[in-house]
Amino acid sequence: MGLPVYIISRIMNYLLVIFVAVTLCFVIPRVTGSSPIETVINRLTAYGEYYDPITLQGIIESLKELYGLKGSLWEQYITFLKRLFTLDLGPSLTEFPTPVSVLINRSLPWTIGLLSITTLISWLFAIFIGGIAGYFEESKIAKFLTGFSIVVHNIPYYILGLCFILLFSYLIPLFPAGGGYSVGTELTFSIRSILDVLYHAILPALSLIIVSYGGGFIIMRGLSITTKNEEYTKFAEIMHLNKNTILYKYIIRNSLLPQVTGLAISLGNIFTGSLALEVVFSYPGLGSLLYRALITSDYNLIMGITIYSIFAITTSLLILDFIYPFIDPRIRYR
Repeated sequence: MGLPVYIISRIMNYLLVIFVAVTLCFVIPRVTGSSPIETVINRLTAYGEYYDPITLQGIIESLKELYGLKGSLWEQYITFLKRLFTLDLGPSLTEFPTPVSVLINRSLPWTIGLLSITTLISWLFAIFIGGIAGYFEESKIAKFLTGFSIVVHNIPYYILGLCFILLFSYLIPLFPAGGGYSVGTELTFSIRSILDVLYHAILPALSLIIVSYGGGFIIMRGLSITTKNEEYTKFAEIMHLNKNTILYKYIIRNSLLPQVTGLAISLGNIFTGSLALEVVFSYPGLGSLLYRALITSDYNLIMGITIYSIFAITTSLLILDFIYPFIDPRIRYR
């Protein structure tokens, strides 16, 4: 199979996965029996509002139009696809009439900034430290690092975040307990504003890095030990190649492929991967936005974040398919 056929086949698979996932995103909320219109009406009546039947029917019709629930299921699906192609995800229920896309774009930079950086840092640390610990598995330092990684890997990152808040925000008040920036601060591209944002991100970032590093270290160490026992590695040792050459070119490189796959999936999951942590730290990212959408039954906002996540994961995996042959010499575009 040549390069053009390989690329076209991967792109076709990519488009098919997106189509199926987006269709499921449309179908699932409609078969669960939940209705955003009922939620709105119940919320209005809960405040003691009274509407005569004609007015109430007018409100229902307007809401059906806003939420794309007018007409048959097929007509709703066509309307849904048209809106999706124009990036019109409808208005938010909780912050009506603000469009869902505006809310997502407002929160998106916070989540991308926090999770992309922490994911890359933890991945790099896990790759190199885990690879070295696997190669020198009998050393005391490697055994200590393995024990430490097993412990932190089993701690949920939001629990670790709560511990950091208690320790470094209350007992030893070094860092803020939450928020993305200081109250009353105007966000600009000035050094002071950037440092303030980084200062507030230290504790949530540490929580994610430590826990993610623990899991990545354990996997990389196991892969390194397996690779160390392969025939080609033993042959390199018999040939008295430099230990650094064996470690980086034979052990780490050949153990890298599964870790690259994990990295791509982790980067694709940054849209929803830190929901609990962002809630714990009151961080103004997509996780907090999704949490508010879930507790308020914000139909459009939940679907919007889900669709963004679908595109992120499938795109990251498509890119991964294209770069696999550069990482693993055993794979070719044929």
